[in-house]
Amino acid sequence: MLFNIFLLIAGLGALVWSADKFVYGAAAFARNLGLPPMLIGLTIVAMGSSAPEMFVAATASMEGMTDTAIGNVLGSNVANITLILGITALLGAISVSSQTLKREIPMMLAATAIAGYFLHDGQLTRIEGVMLMTLFFGLMGYLIWHAVTNKEVDKLADDADSEIPKDVPTLKAMLWLVVGIILLPMSADWMVQGAVGIAKAYHLSDLVIGLTIIAVGTSLPELAACVAGVLKKEDDLAIGNIVGSNLFNILAVLALPALIAPGAVDAAASSRDFYMVMATSSALAILILLTGKARQLKPWHGGLLLVTFIAYQVVLFQS
Repeated sequence: MLFNIFLLIAGLGALVWSADKFVYGAAAFARNLGLPPMLIGLTIVAMGSSAPEMFVAATASMEGMTDTAIGNVLGSNVANITLILGITALLGAISVSSQTLKREIPMMLAATAIAGYFLHDGQLTRIEGVMLMTLFFGLMGYLIWHAVTNKEVDKLADDADSEIPKDVPTLKAMLWLVVGIILLPMSADWMVQGAVGIAKAYHLSDLVIGLTIIAVGTSLPELAACVAGVLKKEDDLAIGNIVGSNLFNILAVLALPALIAPGAVDAAASSRDFYMVMATSSALAILILLTGKARQLKPWHGGLLLVTFIAYQVVLFQS
């Protein structure tokens, strides 16, 4: 049992560290290539913050733990909104002015609804995985095209530019990129093995371990990014990290178990847990897009989101 706890903690620590180095190297390398900051922020940084979910989902799927992979996606999306934004909003009101986010939030809702449709029959097929991945690449293509062709000044672009490493030698950037690529799958495997051992010891299902311990652990990069963004008064970047991560999770990461180990899905994932993802995503859209000119997540919103997260965890462990 102690060895499993050690594996989980060591894997989580290495996962978060290697994801950070991967993003650092990839973003610096992209800047050196002359790519627009908005493009780097919408693609490399957003995908990099979801790298832990991606590698954990792939590792769990290859080991036949499809429910853990799916639980990681659904649990991470819930944790991103309720836990991460809840804590962040408690530090101070988060304002949204970016037009990009006002487009991405409806996209997140649409992607979540599509994923729910695929899950509702209790099966996740390889064809559905291909469709999710196709939608992901289509979305990335649209965002890249819009970032390159749009000449309007967007607050998110300024925030993204300030976060991308500057004056990093290309060789150093490539070194950290390679380090991240090597360590990410190794640390994901350690984390999954430790979580599985703990789950068996406490008779937790594969789904619940993915929804709880693994989901919260893989969401830690988003927590660090959001808190740092708010403290730097980069509110749009804080929200953008969550929306971008959730979009990546629901399209690209959920596609991995479908492509690697298609088959039956735990009934709770396609009902209770998907409904929770849809409800929290809708709540975020309502709070951000339908609150008049303010467009703010206020501290009391953060408290409500945090209470929702705690209540959901209680329900999961009681089940």
